[in-house]
Amino acid sequence: MNTQRSSTPLAGDITLRASIVKPMAIWFSGLSGSGKTTLGQIIEKRLRAAGMLVKLLDGDILRDGLNNNLGFSLTDRHENIRRAAEVSKLFVQSGFFTINCFITPTHELQQMVKDIIGEENLMSVYLDTPVEVCEERDVKGLYRKARLGVIPEFTGISSPFEPPIHSSVILATHRLSIDEAVEQVIAALIKMPIE
Repeated sequence: MNTQRSSTPLAGDITLRASIVKPMAIWFSGLSGSGKTTLGQIIEKRLRAAGMLVKLLDGDILRDGLNNNLGFSLTDRHENIRRAAEVSKLFVQSGFFTINCFITPTHELQQMVKDIIGEENLMSVYLDTPVEVCEERDVKGLYRKARLGVIPEFTGISSPFEPPIHSSVILATHRLSIDEAVEQVIAALIKMPIE
């Protein structure tokens, strides 16, 4: 995925608002560096420009506040995702779209998210990006630290990532521009059932 900022126009967003009548949780999953937060921020702007209530939730944001008492053990990662899903559910029940950007590395965690939020209120977006590409994009140097053993149990290096079995959208972000990826998410959102 080209990581330059999107030039996606907002002019069509009035149509977007008319096309989407049900707030829901959009859950981006994938390796660190796959583009979850980049895409989430652009989708947030698009939905907000269309007059919708939107809240972006991401691992870094939650770990600075609500989840600042959690580390990166498997137990803490589970609790991090559980809390994020519960917060997302509350926002959706209050009429907000939530954009959630979390690695969500196991099938167990992916199922827990569905169970908490409700499958009818969830659009899952899997960013299928090779670990080598994510390492190239790594501005924080996390992959390098993981390969040196400084960060134990780092997803994609020393801890597994299980690709979701069922996703509403799968994006190969290493083959798509940001604009193309955004448009695929918006198109899928418009097609989501409204029951």
